[in-house]
Amino acid sequence: MRIILLGPPGSGKGTQAQLLVQRYGIVQLSTGEMLRAAVAAGTPVGLKAKEIMASGGLVPDDVVVGIISDRIDQPDAKKGFILDGFPRTVPQAEALDELLKHKHLKLDGVIELRVNESALLNRVETRVAQMRERGEEVRLDDTPEVLTKRLASYRSQTEPLIHYYSERRKLSTVDGMMAIDEVTRAIHRLLLALGAVEPKTHTKGPTKSAAKSVVKAAPAKPGAKKASKKAKTAKKAGKGAKKPTKSAKKAAKKMSKKAVKKAAKKAVKAAAKKGAKKAPKKVTKKRAKR
Repeated sequence: MRIILLGPPGSGKGTQAQLLVQRYGIVQLSTGEMLRAAVAAGTPVGLKAKEIMASGGLVPDDVVVGIISDRIDQPDAKKGFILDGFPRTVPQAEALDELLKHKHLKLDGVIELRVNESALLNRVETRVAQMRERGEEVRLDDTPEVLTKRLASYRSQTEPLIHYYSERRKLSTVDGMMAIDEVTRAIHRLLLALGAVEPKTHTKGPTKSAAKSVVKAAPAKPGAKKASKKAKTAKKAGKGAKKPTKSAKKAAKKMSKKAVKKAAKKAVKAAAKKGAKKAPKKVTKKRAKR
């Protein structure tokens, strides 16, 4: 994810940038911090910037772009970055476009935090008045007068970037006057729409409860209902056969006793018949001998 946050002083860019860093594991690239880091590291671009800063001059755009180029190449910026404080002018935006094109990188979007300037001034005036009532020290750069100058500078230098990125269909706008968490959610929705981040997906198979719900929700085929009814009746019948009732057991015992008696009677009759048939033969044999 590679984005730029635009907005006047007091719009909450710094707060939202930190929240994005924590949520997505990307880095916030601040031109001031990058300049100081490059000077401390003694890089070729940093040494050049050091000479210019030492003489009291403003660091030119090509030097700043060179420092950004070195910073983007570092491993922690591979996942993405938020540019804070750069670009401030249209020429800087054009230089950034060339840099990203040279590195084969894509700028996902530019998010503008739009705020009401008069409301911002009222907030600062209220905050300063409350601090003075409590006897607290007020920062020199945190006064309505300073904010008025910074807002005027933003309008003249940075506001043209809104038109620049709007023409290139890179600009999205969020109401910066909302609560902090609401602004954060709005930015997240924009990032999803831009394709800068991916929605969370679950690659694991469905749970047992999910599988049950799918089975319940699946519509039955026309012949399936009859088959299921037959299966249920057969199951019930099977259960009844396996577990006979007490009355059924008694009836079975009575039937078995009757069957035994009948079989005994038949056996006695059969034996009697056989004896009767054999007896005459013996008699006739004796008579014949006589």
